[in-house]
Amino acid sequence: MTSLDFDPAPVLGPGGAISRRLPSYEARSEQLEMAGAVAKAIGEGGHLVVEAGTGVGKSFAYLVPSILAASEAGKKVVVSTHTISLQEQLLQKDLPFLRAVMPCEFTATLVKGRSNYVSLRRLESAGGRALATFQHPDEFDHYNALRSWAGETDDGSRSDLDFRPAPAVWDAVASENGNCLGKRCPRFNDCFYFKARRRMRTANILVVNHALFFSDLALRAEGFGLLPDYDVVVFDEAHTLEGIAGDHLGLRITSGQVDYLLARLYNERTRKGLLAHFDLDEAIDATRPVRIAASAFFAAVSRWRETDGQPNGRLRRPIGLATELPEALRKLGRAITEGAEEVQDEGQRLELVSSGDRCDLTAIMLDRWLEQSEPDGVYWVDLEGAPPRRRVSLSAAPIEVGPVLNRLLFQEVPTCVLTSATLCSGSPPDFRFVRNRLGLSRGQSLRLGSPFSFREQVRLHLARNMPDPSDDPGGFEGACLRAIPHFVEMTGGRAFVLFTSYRFMEAAARLLLPWFVERDIALYSQSDGVPRSRMVESFRADVRSVLFGTDSFWQGVDVPGESLSNVIITKLPFGVPDRPLLEARLEAIRRRGGNPFVEHQVPEAVLKLKQGFGRLIRSKLDRGIVAILDPRVLTKPYGRTFLDALPDCPRSIDTTDFAAPGR
Repeated sequence: MTSLDFDPAPVLGPGGAISRRLPSYEARSEQLEMAGAVAKAIGEGGHLVVEAGTGVGKSFAYLVPSILAASEAGKKVVVSTHTISLQEQLLQKDLPFLRAVMPCEFTATLVKGRSNYVSLRRLESAGGRALATFQHPDEFDHYNALRSWAGETDDGSRSDLDFRPAPAVWDAVASENGNCLGKRCPRFNDCFYFKARRRMRTANILVVNHALFFSDLALRAEGFGLLPDYDVVVFDEAHTLEGIAGDHLGLRITSGQVDYLLARLYNERTRKGLLAHFDLDEAIDATRPVRIAASAFFAAVSRWRETDGQPNGRLRRPIGLATELPEALRKLGRAITEGAEEVQDEGQRLELVSSGDRCDLTAIMLDRWLEQSEPDGVYWVDLEGAPPRRRVSLSAAPIEVGPVLNRLLFQEVPTCVLTSATLCSGSPPDFRFVRNRLGLSRGQSLRLGSPFSFREQVRLHLARNMPDPSDDPGGFEGACLRAIPHFVEMTGGRAFVLFTSYRFMEAAARLLLPWFVERDIALYSQSDGVPRSRMVESFRADVRSVLFGTDSFWQGVDVPGESLSNVIITKLPFGVPDRPLLEARLEAIRRRGGNPFVEHQVPEAVLKLKQGFGRLIRSKLDRGIVAILDPRVLTKPYGRTFLDALPDCPRSIDTTDFAAPGR
């Protein structure tokens, strides 16, 4: 097969299938070029990295050749996204539309993790243990609501619920790999998870999120896996891959997870739990040493973190704490498994065996963390809250995900397509940073601009007279409090203000609120604790409003139209170098003789700045301004790297002296 067999032009080009269906459709040369490159990568077997500016129509550019390859050559294609909003766009709009206009038939399905589905057998058996396992009245209410819902739902997954079930209830009824009878299950033919598996096996296009994809990749390395074998994987929103891959190729154990596991098995205060229901006295006795060991261990880790550990919680070597917790967990697991042998009902017996396996797995993860068994990993401790409810988190991640991805992904899958609006950095911009970080040593690259006219649609304002945030952070923040109102007034609200510090965002929202109240401009701040989607909807509905946001608002938030006419970027989004993972990555660059700031911190911040800039122009009708308050884009040599990465648009140097307190 060649790329000619998957030619996207008859669908996307002038006079093609889409233009015949939509008279207003305009073929875009950038979209056709990207689609042709994707078709070539699939047809010839190879990898492709594409930076495609806003408005190119990336999803059609990779979906059309993927569908043709699936239909005409039997290729199995996985499309992986970072955000739910993009998944919804693909499944509810793009794929149904293409199904109506494409010259071939195809099937597509959303793949969710197994724990998203209710197990009908577990739902029924949990009812018999409800008095012993559920602790609170609302848990009984949630269980009864789930039973009613299970008889009506077609999907059977948690996203189909109109309420959020209590964790203890969902954990008792969710589908689990180690708690499944397979074809021996009396509800096998009705099973929502296996229905989804059958759809997954027969579908041409599988839509997943990055988290599920990399969880599956980690399982494949152990000989398991959720996804079927695939020939092509398309990563949209590929700028997020390194972070998500690192999260799912590492490990994390928390004191809360261990407490929850024990409470589910046996609650000493209420004398309820799974073990109490089956009268497994030996297993109940075995929970007490685990509880004592867990309390002592996490308290010791907490003390080490506060007294002997590094300020960021990183472990340079094994912590050296003697603990009986892993062995106590293994003994508990054995006691549960032995007790399960006396249970006659196969489904109930499996419920217990699965819990025993969970104890063993927790012990294995603790051993791996304590021994620091991965030589190329970084290990650290995080503390949240204050005693006695302090939450202790033990984490590990590969310092470099590139070698792992090269081995497990790029050498195994015939075609990987990585695309985003922000993959290039440097001056002039190129793909070297992303390729090096992800371990993509071979394949083609393509950089496509946006079909939008940024010279007519946006003006970039650069604030010159601001204190340097590195030399005078307090002075810079004070100047920001004067600069933000200045730029907000230019558009009468309708602005996103993007912060790199949650603390400063919270302070700015508090200190500037009277100014907004006086001018009748609504202020929505992420520090208010309102869910992101609800904040965005409120902002979109009120044209005289301003939204303050940190990390999650720099990307994946679309507000086309007049509601958003102004994006104010307070500070260049450099990563905090004292976080353990970034610290370790910078040290690795330094050890090999490189410059961590130039090689990692600048290009990483450039990509994030491009994401923040990209919030403004989402359609060819959008107009507005972007203001960058950080003076380093004008005063530092690396500033040109940031400015060169942004779309070509008119620029204004604002000479207002925001540093003057009397303003």
